[in-house]
Amino acid sequence: MLRITRKNGEGVRVAESALVAGKVVPSAPARRRGPAASYEELARVSARAWRPVESERLGEWELRAARGFTRRANSVLPLGDPGVPLDEALTAVRRWYAARGLPAYVQTATGAPGAQELLCAELERRGWVREVTAELWTGPLAPVADLGAEPSGVVLSRHADDAWLARYQRRGVSEVALRVLGSGPSVWFATVPGEEAPAAIGRCVVDGRWAGFAAVEVDPARRRRGLATAVMAALARRALDEGASAAWLQVEDDNAGARALYERMGFAVHHAYHHYRAPESSADTGAGSP
Repeated sequence: MLRITRKNGEGVRVAESALVAGKVVPSAPARRRGPAASYEELARVSARAWRPVESERLGEWELRAARGFTRRANSVLPLGDPGVPLDEALTAVRRWYAARGLPAYVQTATGAPGAQELLCAELERRGWVREVTAELWTGPLAPVADLGAEPSGVVLSRHADDAWLARYQRRGVSEVALRVLGSGPSVWFATVPGEEAPAAIGRCVVDGRWAGFAAVEVDPARRRRGLATAVMAALARRALDEGASAAWLQVEDDNAGARALYERMGFAVHHAYHHYRAPESSADTGAGSP
């Protein structure tokens, strides 16, 4: 018997007599830039940076809920084996979210070793609908910190105050949303003060060697003035002080401006992630962006 490893990392055994042709596939080439990291490591780091208010285990899967605030906090993170056959696991997932008045979502990833191409195919075969695709990018942290000169006028805080929330793109932020925003091992909020609302804001979560950036937003009237760069640089310096050396962030496919900015900062795509909605769930989720 021969042991073969599939692209999704699953090992299978095949009788040698059944083998017609084959070749050894070399290891993936080393990344030319950015820190090395497995999909599972980044999935767990990014999950810790955006915690739900309620979670439950289904085998090695994590069911997450936050009363509908973002799909990330209201979806299953399927890292590993659910402990039951897939159809049974998906039935349990649908029931769990239905009991909370939420649509059932499964967050998956593709494009990196150990990601979940096979699970995506199985979900699509069962009628689950891919609603959102975005990408997780990684890069070295020190070059980001070097982009902004100190002092930059950026104010850092441990809490999202009223001024920060005035610039945040989601209106009417609830107590649940504040709990999600404030979750993570070491959370920092950045603000560039403005007249009525901040000129720019950002959020960073430091977790070991990783610094995760999110909610980098600039007043539309003050874009292209380096404010997003100043915010990220200030947060990066604080993350370096706490011992981080690598950075990650998430960006949607259609955000051309952000993608260009992050490329200039030294970030590159690590993998794509997707949210699959159960076929019987309403498309009007109120979940917002990923």
